Amino acid sequence: MIVLDIETTGTDPRVHSIISIGAIELENPDNRFYEECRIFPEAHIEEKALEITGATREDITDPSRKSDKDIVEDFFAWMSEVPERTIAGHNTHFDVGFLTEAAHRYHLENPLAHRLIDLHSLAYLHMIQKGMTPPVDPKHGHTALSSQVAEAYTGIPAEPHPHVAINGALYEAEAISRIL
Repeated sequence: MIVLDIETTGTDPRVHSIISIGAIELENPDNRFYEECRIFPEAHIEEKALEITGATREDITDPSRKSDKDIVEDFFAWMSEVPERTIAGHNTHFDVGFLTEAAHRYHLENPLAHRLIDLHSLAYLHMIQKGMTPPVDPKHGHTALSSQVAEAYTGIPAEPHPHVAINGALYEAEAISRIL
């Protein structure tokens, strides 16, 4: 299983770009992937995304960095060497959506499966099995089980800020491991 975390310039994979990719092979935690890149030229940038990641406009537009296409290709090559390639993470569809859109943008063969493992769902189910009520956002009426809440639930201290993709992957992998 590959635990994946991606940092981006926003939430829409059609207009925002990947900033970095972090991944860890759950069954072999020493096998890790982490790369940062420059964004594609017309990508939109949300200030909130820069606050979360600690990236600067100069960092993500630096012409000396690899392109987003390059690191997606590198990640796909890295994952092809992992025996069990099911993607896991927190809100995994978000991260996979950015990889899928990048693969489409650059006409790359997309090796990602549609079946994903999500920390949110695992923690939610685990809480129910333990007789607990998962937290609900009273304003929106849906689950408030963020990655930080799921990680705290499994006894993991808060991830340091700014949020870095490899740290996200490591923290999510540990939480998934503890639940499993």
